[in-house]
Amino acid sequence: MSASASIRAVQEQWRLSNRKPIIMCHIPWLLFLMALHLLRLVATAADDQFTFDSFAGENLTLDGTAAVTADGLLMLTNGTTLLKGHAFYPSPLRLRGGAASGGAVRSFSTAYVFGIVSEYADLSSPGLAFVVAKSNDFSTALQSQYMGLANAANNGNATNHFLAVELDTIVNAEFGDMSNNHAGINVNGLVSMVADDAGYYEDGTGAFRNMSLLNRTAAQVWVDFDARTSRVNVTMAPLELPKPRKPLLSATVNLSAIIDGGEAFVGFSSSTGVVSSRHYVLAWSFKMDGPAPPLNTSKLPALPVAILKPDLSKTLKIVLPIASAAFVSALAIVALMIRRRWHKYAELKEDWEVAFGPHRFSYKDLFHATKGFCDRHLLGIGGFGRVYRGVLPVSRLEVAVKKVSHESRQGMKEFVAEVVTIGQLRHRNLVQLLGYCRRQGELLLVYDYMPNGSLDKFLHSQNSLVLSWGQRLRIIKGVASSILYLHEDWEQVVLHRDIKASNVLLDADMNGRLGDFGLARLYDHGTDPHTTHVVGTMGYLAPELGHTGRASKASDVFAFGVFMLEVACGRRPVVQDEHGDPHLLLDLVLERWRHGTITDAVDQRLQGDFAVEEAMMRNQVANSHSSSSTVAGNISDIPRVR
Repeated sequence: MSASASIRAVQEQWRLSNRKPIIMCHIPWLLFLMALHLLRLVATAADDQFTFDSFAGENLTLDGTAAVTADGLLMLTNGTTLLKGHAFYPSPLRLRGGAASGGAVRSFSTAYVFGIVSEYADLSSPGLAFVVAKSNDFSTALQSQYMGLANAANNGNATNHFLAVELDTIVNAEFGDMSNNHAGINVNGLVSMVADDAGYYEDGTGAFRNMSLLNRTAAQVWVDFDARTSRVNVTMAPLELPKPRKPLLSATVNLSAIIDGGEAFVGFSSSTGVVSSRHYVLAWSFKMDGPAPPLNTSKLPALPVAILKPDLSKTLKIVLPIASAAFVSALAIVALMIRRRWHKYAELKEDWEVAFGPHRFSYKDLFHATKGFCDRHLLGIGGFGRVYRGVLPVSRLEVAVKKVSHESRQGMKEFVAEVVTIGQLRHRNLVQLLGYCRRQGELLLVYDYMPNGSLDKFLHSQNSLVLSWGQRLRIIKGVASSILYLHEDWEQVVLHRDIKASNVLLDADMNGRLGDFGLARLYDHGTDPHTTHVVGTMGYLAPELGHTGRASKASDVFAFGVFMLEVACGRRPVVQDEHGDPHLLLDLVLERWRHGTITDAVDQRLQGDFAVEEAMMRNQVANSHSSSSTVAGNISDIPRVR
């Protein structure tokens, strides 16, 4: 019974009381029942909306590094690297209506103020995301590029059941990120359905204005879901501006399928990588079936900054009394600097490394080659660490220097021996591993520098140069030639175990070179590889690896078959349909082949400018080598394809 119906019932009882005074005794009970019903309606309405202009004393569900500061800020990450944090409204919200509405999904709207403070002005860890999820348990999710939402095994799986609006400050090639300053709408994974550079459209002119996510100032975001149209709109603006009329992002989302239930949790997720960063939420409001309550942005606490400007007067009061002691300490400091300089270039050397002398670089040379491993020479950041561009002091050779951890399942002696052995590989379509250096807790690997970067950038970035069919064919043949060399033509068998587009680099002449031998294994011809640990990248793994865990030439060939499809079709090995469900590129091409329309799978950006016979042959060969790695036991037949 609604509140208005209850009032009409009481009025009717009052009218009848003029005729039947005995009914007067029931009025207190009716008023009591009506009051209870009104309280229930008020409680339900309170559950459907909330406003936090400050988080001090609020009952939120926090985990990981998430905490509420003394100033009332919600701090998702505290600057510690490689950790994650979550903050959720403590109780789930009813995302579906009652029986009267047929259990339909309800509209909702939220607004929040956020801020990111990084150790560096132009480099950060991954950003933060607003999340609507079936569960608030993200204990299995990873930090760094996975932003505390998924992991390598389940990224993109429909069983994740979450909708996320990400504000990302790094580029992850594996997710197809467009820039290191973008917003995106994600479903069940870190690959965005739609994404755009962070910014807003001016109401008057309609002009787009960029916004930096790393300028250490707070900004506001609005997320609106319209249940009638299933549209999610994302809008952002500087704190001093009202909500722009035109949203930054808009996408159709089947929220009913994502949540798969009547209730859902709402909150935030964030994580850090190898760069120290802090992610804050300063205020937050939410409402079902209507616009989110406005936030009182005029009274928000200031966003903490990483570098504080000192008070000059206080500094003088502290420095002057110790000025005399500073002179005495100077001698000790000079001695310390001399010792520190010695440690700056100190390397870790052991007797067994004498045999590897020609393959060992001095740390001092690599330090000067990369200008002290400065951020301006940074080529990329990944789970392994960082890669820097450098020029060797004497030879003036351009190199790429990769820093990796000492930790290995093998002993360091065996690991370095294998690195040096791989360094003996010589093939025009392999990225040459020139040598190594050991220092304290780091192992530095030195490679030839590839000026055009990785192939996946040209295949999957909308802003990159479109490779012609001839260039793609030459890259495929080059990589096939390098795999044949690794499997058959060298003195030992080399299993690469991670063949994919992001590990194929392009030299100055756009020739494809297979690189990154971090997972490679060697064994003698005619023997078993004895590798039982499954490694590689989802979408490229051969089916039998899930059963045997044993890598082989055939599993490398399977990954190469998927790589061929990726190059010809211009699509990732795992793609999502309009509902956000993942599908293997292999299955999509096979379906086209069965219907006789296999050329429709070729990259649409080529606009039909390709050799049909070659495209059909390439896709059919890729299918034959990808459908079963046991059928494709050897790579030697692939370069013969014309």
